[in-house]
Amino acid sequence: MSFSLRRPPRKEPEHRINHMITAPQVRLVGDNVVNSIYSIREARRLAEELGVDLVEIAPTANPPVCRLVDYNKFLYDKKKKEKEIKARQVKQVTKEIRFTPNTDDHDFEFKSRHAQKFLQEGAKVKAYVHFRGRMIAFKDRGELLLLQFMDRLKDYGRSEGDLRMEGNRMWVVLTPKPKK
Repeated sequence: MSFSLRRPPRKEPEHRINHMITAPQVRLVGDNVVNSIYSIREARRLAEELGVDLVEIAPTANPPVCRLVDYNKFLYDKKKKEKEIKARQVKQVTKEIRFTPNTDDHDFEFKSRHAQKFLQEGAKVKAYVHFRGRMIAFKDRGELLLLQFMDRLKDYGRSEGDLRMEGNRMWVVLTPKPKK
C-alpha cells in the first residue's frame, strides 16, 4: 500500500494581486490614495507603504483598475454583498390547478377560489386542462373552461400569454397583479 504525499493543487485567487499584475500602468482607486493612473512599480510601492494589497478589480479596462485594500477583507466584503443580494431576491412560486373537460361548476368555483388565494399571496398559477383518451376530441370545452377561469380571476391576475396546447394538456399561466 503506497500513500501519496502530494499536496492538493492550490486554488488560484479570483483576482490578480500584487506581483501577479502584469500591466505596465494601472488606474488606482480606493481610500488613502489619489485616484489616478500610476506605473505598476509606484502602485506596488504605495501598497507596501500602507501595508495592504494591490488588487486588480477590473482587468479588462484600459488601463486595468486596481484598488489598495487588504485582500482577505476585500473577499469577505464581496461574499457578504453577494449573500445579501441573494437573500433579497424574491423566489417565484408556481401553483398548479388541474381541470378536465368535464369539470362541474362546483369544482370550478372551488378551484377558482384557491387560485384567487394563491394570486393574492403573490404566487403564479398554472391552470391546465388534462385530456385523457378520447377526451381530446373536446378541446373546445377545455378552451372555454380556461377562458372562463381567466375571466373569473381577471381582477387578481393576468395571463402571461395565450392558451397553449402541449401533448394532451391545454394550459395558461396567470401572474398576480402588482399590489397598489
